[in-house]
Formats: sequence, structure tokens, C-alpha cells
Amino acid sequence: MNTHDLKIFEAVAANGSFTKAAEAMFTVQSNVTARIKSLEEEFGAELFTRTSRKVALTAAGQTLMQYSKQVGHLIAEAKKDIQNADQVKGHIKIGCIETTMALKAPGIINSFADRYPDVELEFKSAMMGSLISDVLNYKLDAAFVSAPVNNAGLEQVLINAEQLVILAPSHVKKINDAINAIPLKIVVFDQGCIFRARLESWLGSKGIIQYKSIVVNSIEGIINFVEAGLGISILPEDVIGRYYAGRKINTFAMNKEIGTMTTVLITRKDVPQSPALKAFMAIY
Repeated sequence: MNTHDLKIFEAVAANGSFTKAAEAMFTVQSNVTARIKSLEEEFGAELFTRTSRKVALTAAGQTLMQYSKQVGHLIAEAKKDIQNADQVKGHIKIGCIETTMALKAPGIINSFADRYPDVELEFKSAMMGSLISDVLNYKLDAAFVSAPVNNAGLEQVLINAEQLVILAPSHVKKINDAINAIPLKIVVFDQGCIFRARLESWLGSKGIIQYKSIVVNSIEGIINFVEAGLGISILPEDVIGRYYAGRKINTFAMNKEIGTMTTVLITRKDVPQSPALKAFMAIY
């Protein structure tokens, strides 16, 4: 077995076909078939179930896939470390939730670039579940997410704790006036957003389970919709104070249990950190 065999194995799994895998790997189908057969003989297990239409990973194949991705990642990191042994350079991918991307990523990038100009820093914004999955599957080197994160394969570094507040239009002077509206409308990101989950939990603690959700895809959208009187929402207090203090909205405090959001930076435990990632972790 060699690492190219594992690449062929991953290509078959990704394409669900020996023929398509051969095309993706610029080889012939007979070679793909031979390499998979060789792997199955070496591991003493069937790696794919085969039908006339497609192939799919068996339980043994899924186990090998986890190790294959880890091997590929380790080899890539080894190459980078050897090539950059005397300096901090390279490319690291960092994930974050929407508020971090929009409001904090530019400052992080500028600060890091000043210290390490030879490191290319790439940010990706996504929901928390996707970020965790991408770190576990080596698509991201690290990610800023909300605690708690219950996964034994991840290392966590505490970044900060933020207080969340309820947002309402400026004419709302008491939060009970807003949440007792019929119908109650909430302005939120899509399912999977930590802010939406906290707002729904807070409403649930008030015994409120009936409301209409208005889904938007940006912080600015949330502010605009709340300001226009279309509903209530939730965001970090610091975000409102820094960037939206002059808008026609009122904020209302939440209890600490639901209203405190702790951010951690997660990385994989089972792989060495590159010099570039170590430098990034040292700053944050």
C-alpha cells in the first residue's frame, strides 16, 4: 500500500463509482479496481458494497476513510513544516460564525498579517455544526465556535465570554410588550445559528412557543428588520454598542445562564499544529 492507493480509495468513495474515480484520478478503471482489491486484501475486509448503479463504503471502509484523511493531512503538514522549517509561512483556514466574520475577522487578519506577512489567512463563515465537522474532517485548521463543544477529538482554547441582548424596535419600552404581541415575530439567521437557538431557549423559558420566524442572512439585515418594527432578535451586546449604537432599536438584558455566550477556538487533538497555526493560536 502507498499513499496514492488511499487517494484512489477516497476518490471512489467521493464519486460512488470506479469509473468516475478513474476519470478523477486520470487513470483507467482496471487500475482503480486493482488498487481497491489490493487494499481490501491488505486490511482483510470489504471496503465497498457494490451494486450495478454505485458503490458505497462499508463500516470497515468508513473506518479506513477516517485514517486515510488523517494520513493525508499529516503528510501535507509534514511537507509544509519541512519546507518552512526556518520561518513562519504557509496557508491556514479558520472558521467562524457570522458575527465573527463580519465584525472581528478584518481586525484579526490585519493584526496577524502585520506579524506574519508570509502566512495566508483564509476565513470561512458557517453555522456551528458545519464548522465543527470541517475541523474534524481537516477542511479547517481551527474554528471559533460557541461553547460547550463536547467532542473528545477536539482541543479547545477559551477566547472570551459575551453578553447577548434582546433587540426590539425603539418604540418598545418594555420587553413584555414585544413578546406578548400577536403574532410574535423573531428576526433570526437560519436553523443551526447559535443566536437563534439562544433566542428560542429564552422564549421557551418565558413559556412562549408560538412565533413566526423571519430568516435573514446578515447582521445588517437583522438590525434593519428590527428597526423597521418587523420583530425582535438577539445579538451580542458588544456588537450593538460598537457598531449600531445610533440605530432606532432598544436592547434588553437576558439572564446570565442563557444570555452569556462563551467563544472557544477549536483544533484537532490528534494532529501536530503547523508553525503558522501555532503562531495564530499564540495570539488568541
